[in-house]
Amino acid sequence: MKLSGGARTLGSLWLVGLCALPALSQERLPASAVASATVTGSVERGRALLANRQDSGCILCHTVPGMAAGGEIGPPLAGLAERASAEQIRQRIADPRTLNPATVMPAYFSTQGLQRVASAYAGQTVLSAQGLEDIVAYLLANTRSEPGAPVRP
Repeated sequence: MKLSGGARTLGSLWLVGLCALPALSQERLPASAVASATVTGSVERGRALLANRQDSGCILCHTVPGMAAGGEIGPPLAGLAERASAEQIRQRIADPRTLNPATVMPAYFSTQGLQRVASAYAGQTVLSAQGLEDIVAYLLANTRSEPGAPVRP
């Protein structure tokens, strides 16, 4: 699995880039993320990315169904597939600042407006288009509420 060069520095980024999810929006993806919508995601690769603390860091902040460990800084992702469309999930991962400028969640598929980026990583996204779609595929396939569990609005 090949990720952009920025993924290698994600471990240190996580101390700065923690996450909060505001209400879901119908806002469109930035132009840089639209291309990723044409890539087919793999649930297996998405699981591997989500579980890898160095490549995505998702489990550092979120509890994710199907993952043994998870953080409590961001909201749990159980039931996400019932609350959000693929486009909304993609937007949250690609650049959550377009929905909430005050978020501490990193922009995984944007290079715009970033500050103090090491010159070796300038212009590179944390996730590739393929990695973004792989994570979206996993979340859509594995974050449905269990039978009988209440669905949060």
